Amino acid sequence: MSAPAAEPLVLAVNPGAGSTKLALFRGEHELVETTLRHAEEELRRFARVGDELPWRLAAARGWLAGQALRPGALAAVVGRGGLFKPVASGTYLVDEAMLAEAARAARGEHAANLGAPLSHALAAEHGCPAFVVDPVSVDELAPVARYSGLAGIERTSLCHALNMRAVARRHAAAGGRRLEELRLVVAHLGTGASLCALEGGRMVDVVNPMDEGPFSGDRAGGLPATALLALASAPGADLAALRRRLFGDGGLFSYLGTRDVREAAARAAAGDARAGEVLAAMAYQLAKAIGEMAVALAGRVDAVLLTGGAARCEPLVEAVRARAAFVAPVITYPGEDELRALAEAARRALTGEEPARRYG
Repeated sequence: MSAPAAEPLVLAVNPGAGSTKLALFRGEHELVETTLRHAEEELRRFARVGDELPWRLAAARGWLAGQALRPGALAAVVGRGGLFKPVASGTYLVDEAMLAEAARAARGEHAANLGAPLSHALAAEHGCPAFVVDPVSVDELAPVARYSGLAGIERTSLCHALNMRAVARRHAAAGGRRLEELRLVVAHLGTGASLCALEGGRMVDVVNPMDEGPFSGDRAGGLPATALLALASAPGADLAALRRRLFGDGGLFSYLGTRDVREAAARAAAGDARAGEVLAAMAYQLAKAIGEMAVALAGRVDAVLLTGGAARCEPLVEAVRARAAFVAPVITYPGEDELRALAEAARRALTGEEPARRYG
């Protein structure tokens, strides 16, 4: 379907660990999408994620050159937000303060940190604004949710905010409601598992996959503190290697040697009892985390939404539903549609429906 030419043309940019996804949208209509895949041996050349910027930018420019855009054709370029300072949800203009923070990567190296500088550089060539949307660091925790149990350590919010909020918006629109009217528990199920409690459009509590929560494809989630201390303080302990075990070689991978929950489910269906038990444990922990977020909403929950790649795994979804359906109807939105979520947010900013925020 063609889109009215009067609608703004928006470029969405989503850098990931092994790829950069780009798409052009005219209003609500996607015109073209591509995934620029980056081989692991190419990425190994770079000491830091930030060092990849010129290389990824050249690849993006090469693709754009093939789209025959006239100068100034873009109304906006919008990218994925990174591990910035804690911010409220929303759409942000990319400014010098944001670019400096993305370059410092003080809260961690992550491909999402490239979203702002990529968008800024591409927007400059078209004389249009650059935005990021719902960064990983969206933090709207209620005051009581910040307490950890040990003075000096505060719970923080790092999560898949972009996809979770986009799915929540889609669910609200499907029911003819505004997001702010609903009380939702949203779970993003990928190689990491994020959950949030949405009340009045704000993420009043989250399960931060870097610190806590259920195990997932390759992340350990929350661990017994005494056992973790023992690992970290053992003679010859390598903290970098331990971190890799927790974030990359943990979770499903540590038990079964695969990060793919659908492979685990297939093995279970073929009679692998170990795979079946691990899958059941994953569903059990996810359902417990859903219950935790329901408590943050005082038990008044309109729906539980499951999204992300692992939400395509029917045995996992059904096992979660069997335990969590008492909270509220469990509804699946499998996969991710982050490029569309980015473009829709940019369009809302351009039309004034949801004005862009200032970051610096």
